[in-house]
Amino acid sequence: MKYPKFATTLLGMVAIAGLTAFSGKSTSNEIKIGSKAPAFTAKDSNGKERSLGDYKGKYVVLEWLNHGCPYVRKHYDSGNMQRTQADAKKKGAVWLSIVSSAEGKQGYMTPAETNAAIKKNKSNADAVLLDADGKIGLAYGAKTTPHMFIIDPKGTVVYQGAIDSIRSTDTDDIIKAENYVLAAFREIKSGSTIKTAATEPYGCGVKYQ
Repeated sequence: MKYPKFATTLLGMVAIAGLTAFSGKSTSNEIKIGSKAPAFTAKDSNGKERSLGDYKGKYVVLEWLNHGCPYVRKHYDSGNMQRTQADAKKKGAVWLSIVSSAEGKQGYMTPAETNAAIKKNKSNADAVLLDADGKIGLAYGAKTTPHMFIIDPKGTVVYQGAIDSIRSTDTDDIIKAENYVLAAFREIKSGSTIKTAATEPYGCGVKYQ
């Protein structure tokens, strides 16, 4: 969905000025690049328990998700998020989408609603984790939807921040933007250091309890 330019500008200003303005809890935790990724266990939309430790030895991408957010819709309606998911998985990564919206707040979904959204949006994520109590989100200091993290096979955070370089809800900006997640994997594949390892995420504030 393409939004009018004035709406895009206004939404971008809100996101930049107050990334957690819409959430009920402060995300004071901030994961530093090179630090150990916080361990977690949560049920996915099919009721299966997923732990970060299950993927030791693999790259893991975490994507904070809220399908009611226009920034998230930008990337899903255009197919950009699904392409990014597929590309990362081709490079051997595991992709976990995480919904930290509390019950009754925007983005919250029951398991059945989550599976319907996965099908509707043709998500390529390996699983969607339900984090309604916000424990995973707060442990990672997830601020916005989307907010992206890449964890290396040793369990170290090697990227965190925005999905790309243009803060807007306009799908036309996607082709002009640098996709930080894909750039990171290109550099990983080439054996070089990730040049842009930390950025400020943009989007809707995570709707914590």
